[in-house]
Amino acid sequence: MKNFMTKIVMFAALLLMSFSAAVADDCPRGQLDKKFCDRNGDMVADAPADKKEWVDPSVIIFSYTPVEDPEVYRGVWDDFLKHMEKVTGKKVQFFPVQSNAAQLEAMRSGRLHVAGFNTGSNPIAVNCAGFVPFAMMASAEGAFGYEMEIITHTDSSIKKVEDLKGRTLAFTSPTSNSGFKAPSALLKSEFGLEADKDFKTAFSGKHDNSVLGVYNKDYEAAAIANEVMKRMIERKVIDGSKIRTIYQSQTFPTTGYGHVYNLKPELAEKIKKAFLSYDWTNTPLKAEFKSEDRFIPITYKKEWEVVRKIDAAMGVTYDCK
Repeated sequence: MKNFMTKIVMFAALLLMSFSAAVADDCPRGQLDKKFCDRNGDMVADAPADKKEWVDPSVIIFSYTPVEDPEVYRGVWDDFLKHMEKVTGKKVQFFPVQSNAAQLEAMRSGRLHVAGFNTGSNPIAVNCAGFVPFAMMASAEGAFGYEMEIITHTDSSIKKVEDLKGRTLAFTSPTSNSGFKAPSALLKSEFGLEADKDFKTAFSGKHDNSVLGVYNKDYEAAAIANEVMKRMIERKVIDGSKIRTIYQSQTFPTTGYGHVYNLKPELAEKIKKAFLSYDWTNTPLKAEFKSEDRFIPITYKKEWEVVRKIDAAMGVTYDCK
C-alpha cells in the first residue's frame, strides 16, 4: 500500500510538472515581466488572449518623454493629438510627466495609453510596463537617431576625454541611454575611465538640466543627447558657441512611440495609423523637430538591439518590482 501511494504521489508530481511546462511553453516571455507573454517572438508583450482584459478608454492619455519642461511640448503636440482624435474617434489628452520613472509607472499602472519613451527607457518600458513601440521620427530620406555627446564649457580646461579624470561628469538619470548607460559603457571600454572611481558623478534629472548646467558652469562636463541640445540652441535657450564637445558617439535610435500592450487591438491599429498618416507640413511638430519630417515604422527587436547590447555590457537587468 505504501509503494502504491508513493507511485500515486510521484505520478501527480509528474502531471503537475508537465502542466507547468505546458503553461510555460504557451506563454514564453524572454525578459518580459511574468504578467506578459510573447508568443510571436518579437520581444514585446502580446495583447491579452482574454478579450475581457482589453482596454478601450473613452479618453486616450498621451505623454512625451520628459527631456525638457513638459509644458513646452503641450502646444508642440496639440495638432498631432487632434489628428489622433480624428483617426481614433476618441478624445486624446496630453499628460505632462516630470520624470522617466513617473512616465513608466503611469503606463504600468494603466493611467497612460500612448507614449514616447526615451531611448534608454524603452527596454524597461517594454519589459516592465508592457510598452509596444512601433514608430520613430525620421527625416524625409528615412534617416533617424541622435548621438551621445560629452560636453563642457568653452572656458573649461577640459579639452579631451582623458581630462575627465578626477573631475565631475553630470549624468541625467540611470534609465537614460545617452545620459548614463552609453557614456558609462563607452568611457570604460574606450578610455578605461570608470564612474565614481576615475571621475565623480552627478545626476541632473534631465538632458536640458545637464546642458544648462554646463552652460552656466554648474557642471564641469555632462553626457547628453545632442538632439536636445540642438533644439535648445535653435530656440536660443543657450548660445552654442559656449559649448565644447569632447566626445560624440555612434548614432542611436531616438524616442520610441507606442501603446500599452492591452489596448483593444482595433484601437491600437488606429493609433498606429494616426502616427504613420500624419502630415507634418507647417505643423508645430515640424517647427520644433526641424530635421524630422515623418514617423516611420520600427520594431523594438531590431532598432533597439544596440541599446540592449549596451545594457548587457553594463550588467543591466530589467527589475520590474
